Amino acid sequence: MVHEEEELLEPKRSKLKLILLIVSIIVLLVLGTAGGIGLFIANALQPVEASDQEVRVSIPQGSSSTQIADELKNKGLIKNSSIFMYYLKYKKEGSKFQAGEYAMKPGMTFVDMIDKLNKGDVVKEDMMRITIPEGYTIEQIAAKMSEQTTWKKETFLGLVDDPAGFKDDTTASIPDSKNLRHRLEGYIFPETYEFKKGSTEKEFIERSLDQLDKKLATLPPDWKDKLKARNLTIHQMLTIASLIEREVVVDDERALVSGVIVNRLKMNMPLQIDATVQYLFDKSKDRLLEKDLQIQSPYNTYLNTGLPPGPIASPSLASIKAAIYPEETKYVYYVTKKDGSKGHLFAETYEEHKKNIANSKKTSN
Repeated sequence: MVHEEEELLEPKRSKLKLILLIVSIIVLLVLGTAGGIGLFIANALQPVEASDQEVRVSIPQGSSSTQIADELKNKGLIKNSSIFMYYLKYKKEGSKFQAGEYAMKPGMTFVDMIDKLNKGDVVKEDMMRITIPEGYTIEQIAAKMSEQTTWKKETFLGLVDDPAGFKDDTTASIPDSKNLRHRLEGYIFPETYEFKKGSTEKEFIERSLDQLDKKLATLPPDWKDKLKARNLTIHQMLTIASLIEREVVVDDERALVSGVIVNRLKMNMPLQIDATVQYLFDKSKDRLLEKDLQIQSPYNTYLNTGLPPGPIASPSLASIKAAIYPEETKYVYYVTKKDGSKGHLFAETYEEHKKNIANSKKTSN
């Protein structure tokens, strides 16, 4: 009987050993797999091999964390995009990443890359800068532009004179007239502009026109009503503003000169503004001669009544305000003081004006 029981127990023992063996193998496999996964993750969290070779990473606006992780993987900055994504979730990062172009180097840690993306520490782009002074003409702007940028003077002039180009609410009042020396004269707002290298002359004009619109939007709400009440278009207003800009240096006198222009227009008197004659020359003269005042041109306000065909320069916002809101006076004359103040003496009558001229000459002596 004892031998029979031992014979019955032997298969059970063998089966138990087999089960234990299988379980041991499974445990070892699980541990081995877990260890392998752990090593894989640990390795993926480590920086890639360091290098001094800079890598540019472009993050478009609206990029998701997944897209950013893929970009970093494609540029060889991380080993595994999925591990990077899990790391971001674990650290609760990724929501503050900023768009732009970044300069990174292989060997950076996750922490360093995340910090850079959070700060928006983007590459500073090569920029072109151009400053348009107040009172500059289109010709002067074209010359300055060709000196300070890679843009071509001829291309710029072709664009500003194109009757079919750059149409919006502000430029809509430009007349279709052959008398205009330059179609967009007075519309290129004087300002300092910055552009990326590779920008075009057209982009510059579009930006400057947009800047003019923005400046006009800062005026009092009734400015268009004021123009309508005087039966003036925006083009005519900018023309008056350009005359003020070229004639006046002292800010307090802008509205006064604007008032003189208004009075002369009402009386159908020639404006007799020297700046409109100076506009006809490539370079301003120190002093206009009598023969200069006889030059036949629709811009010559000594020979023609009313406003010239268009602006003669780019006016400042101060001159634009003065053109819209002139000071009401009875002045119809003014003469420049010769005392170095660059101010003017104003008069209601020609007799007073002659006295002012004489007094001005005395101060110069």
